[in-house]
Amino acid sequence: MSIQEGDFDKLTPELFLDAAEAALGERLSGFASALPSYVNRVYELETASKARVVAKFYRPGRWTREAVEEEHCFVNECAAEEIPVVPPMMLSCNSTIAQLDDGTLFAIYPKRRGRQAEFESEDSLKRVGSLIARIHSVGQRRPAPSRTYMDPVSIGEPALDRLFNSGAADSSFADEFHDVALDVIDCSEGLFPPDSSFIRIHGDFHRANVMDRLDEGLMAIDFDDMANGPAVQDLWLLLPSAPSDCPRELDALLSGYGQFMDFDDSTLQLVEPLRAMRMLHFLSWCALQRFDNGFRENFPDWGSDNFWRRETADMRKQLRLIEAL
Repeated sequence: MSIQEGDFDKLTPELFLDAAEAALGERLSGFASALPSYVNRVYELETASKARVVAKFYRPGRWTREAVEEEHCFVNECAAEEIPVVPPMMLSCNSTIAQLDDGTLFAIYPKRRGRQAEFESEDSLKRVGSLIARIHSVGQRRPAPSRTYMDPVSIGEPALDRLFNSGAADSSFADEFHDVALDVIDCSEGLFPPDSSFIRIHGDFHRANVMDRLDEGLMAIDFDDMANGPAVQDLWLLLPSAPSDCPRELDALLSGYGQFMDFDDSTLQLVEPLRAMRMLHFLSWCALQRFDNGFRENFPDWGSDNFWRRETADMRKQLRLIEAL
């Protein structure tokens, strides 16, 4: 059974439950609950012994096996340093990675309970800053050559190509967006340090990927977007607005970070280029998923003329901010 890139409709319960049972070497109860994920397919499952696990099926064509291995290696290195993360389980195939008959990769994780962390106080920002720094202290040990390098050319150009090669940009207004996005990439490129200065980072460190386990503290989850990049990428998503507009929150975050790692203040100029790259990355993956079940329900006007007008206006705003740096 083949699962095409951008289409998970063939990933039926019968398919993923049988695959998970074989990978675990243990019967499942039949319980399956889909969890939010805009790229992969993720399910909470229950074993016959009532243990809850989470199975993540990687979208075909997104990562190579080597890239997934590097993600798992990074998480396991963090766990070995007693950093609160959720490492993947060793499966019956004697690996943390299993695959369906068509080659679709998947991994299984123990279920960890907690609530989404909140970062309203200076103390909470110091705590999460410290957690990020501890992750980066492991990340700096070695690169991950099969993972993405988070510079404008490596992130922006492939995202723009995916978007326009997908057939989703058939509006006349999309051409203007394309031109503005290219200007953003060109303008951003000179602001970035050489890739050789990058470290392994989480890559998508927003609030939903930090779990508060109350008495046990904060836990970082979902390293699916792990990349080689500047440390600031794992910091700016936690701020309520641009760094210059929230100095109190930024100071608290960096105070916690500084307990374990030095931070280069000059890299704060990368926040708006990174924001633009994130916008492009999200659009490109939406383009590949626009035929998935439920997509139109969540994004009813995706790809319309009004949609492209809004996206172009947002990208122009980013261009102005970057030009002003």
